[in-house]
Amino acid sequence: MPIDLTHAQTIARVLTEALPYIRRFAGKTIVVKYGGNAMKDDTMIASFARDIVLMKLVGMNPVVVHGAGPQIGSHLERLGKKSEFIQGMRVTDEETMDVVEMMLGGLVNKAVVAALNLQGGRAVGLTGKDGSLIRARRMQIAGHDLGQVGEVEKIDPRIITHLEAGGFIPVIAPVGVGDNGEAYNINADVAAGKLAAVLQAEKIIFLTNAPGVLDKQGQVMTGLTVPQVEGLIADGTISGGMVPKVRYALDAVNSGVKSAHIIDGRLDHSVLLELFTDQGIGTLIHG
Repeated sequence: MPIDLTHAQTIARVLTEALPYIRRFAGKTIVVKYGGNAMKDDTMIASFARDIVLMKLVGMNPVVVHGAGPQIGSHLERLGKKSEFIQGMRVTDEETMDVVEMMLGGLVNKAVVAALNLQGGRAVGLTGKDGSLIRARRMQIAGHDLGQVGEVEKIDPRIITHLEAGGFIPVIAPVGVGDNGEAYNINADVAAGKLAAVLQAEKIIFLTNAPGVLDKQGQVMTGLTVPQVEGLIADGTISGGMVPKVRYALDAVNSGVKSAHIIDGRLDHSVLLELFTDQGIGTLIHG
């Protein structure tokens, strides 16, 4: 079979372009928030898993925090239970909390762990209850009782650092634990941002179902500073569901994370495109 020299040279160029980034991020912690919309089929999950395993193999320390919003909503619907949201937070009564724990800490967490291990990684699934990783308290929004929705009170990262040192990839379901052992449903973006801050991560990457932060002409904006982002929120350029995600990104970089990235998790190998190419994808916010 003849050698396809053009294809081989393309691969060589890709590897050469990736080399300085591999060197730069070796030994650094990178938190990746993996959303439910980016895990809709086996192909998307496998693509994500290969990206994360490659990061680990070249010396980075990826930490995955995942959500399961669509999966929780679908299961509640099958049970005949309507989902209710207040300011983007799912109202979580006792029955809903059982479903949240089952989907987040059980089905979805184990599916992500299995996908990573299938690609040659050594992944370990956790919830915020394990090792008292995420201590939480009940959240109130404008006087509304959201039930067992929690806000992060404290994060103890020791279990994460031990796993990283042992060559494992932590995969975290954002279920927090209260003072009396009660479970709390925590927004995955919030949990990922808080964890990145505590770990003093090099980067936090939010995988979403959008190309990034768009200007008023629908073009992706990148290389943004914190004041620029605040201005874009103030003038309405950043609006709707993107506002809280950008706020969580700002919280992370204001807490010492060097950069935050909002990228389209539906793209094949989106994490590698962001990390290892000069152009990158999505929106970069500088710390």
